[in-house]
Amino acid sequence: MREKSLLLKKWAQGLAVASVALSLHASGASAGVSVDWADLPDPIAQVFEDPYSDLSPEEFDDVLFVVRLRGRLQQDSGTREERQNWQEMLDETEAALAAGGIDIDWLLDQRHVVMERREKAANAGNPVFDGKNITVAGFAIPAPPDAEGRQIAYLVPQRGMCSHMPPPPPNQMIRVRLNSDWTPAYFHEPVRLTGQLNIDPTDHQMVVVDGLMPMRATFMLDADRVEILESREDRLEWSDSAADKLRAAGRRKTGGQTTPD
Repeated sequence: MREKSLLLKKWAQGLAVASVALSLHASGASAGVSVDWADLPDPIAQVFEDPYSDLSPEEFDDVLFVVRLRGRLQQDSGTREERQNWQEMLDETEAALAAGGIDIDWLLDQRHVVMERREKAANAGNPVFDGKNITVAGFAIPAPPDAEGRQIAYLVPQRGMCSHMPPPPPNQMIRVRLNSDWTPAYFHEPVRLTGQLNIDPTDHQMVVVDGLMPMRATFMLDADRVEILESREDRLEWSDSAADKLRAAGRRKTGGQTTPD
């Protein structure tokens, strides 16, 4: 059943790629095809089996607990009574996972495989847009000029990324070479950019609001046209999902206590 589900997902992703390719061909190279951020990751790389995604939050916590307890028991630390207590808790947690049909040893063996697949999913760019003229809206972050003295900026899909929020995955960040005198007037200035997009991974570090930040981008955009966006109709504001994630992260760090946004 799982293999059939994966095949259906791959078929759907392939159909989506073909649809986008036809759209680009029909629009022509100079039109500046409007691109949504969700279109930028390679859709084929997003389809993979991830056994950790099937775990409930409680089961995931139990898996982490098993890892911590096994680590303690492997070390020569703790009193005899403490080590006996750790072993009892380990046996109880492993039994609870097994009762839920979870093979903890197999699951832990898959960690590196899953990490590699997730890394590829976060970095791979959609080849359909490689070398194409596109238009994309986002929030611009000013950056130091490149080695040739050209003005540089980064474009991200949500306000606050790389400053009050972590950087997005590389295939959700665009390094921009600006072909005009315009540069962002402030961090996360809402803009719509048009130019040639290329899959050209870069990895730089720069000082942003909260200090030195890694800026890993899968894409490079040579921007020929810049539009400043100011109105709510442009829909470039905090998304509910992003705000919810920030609040949830704050509650986890404070043991469930409410934290300010």
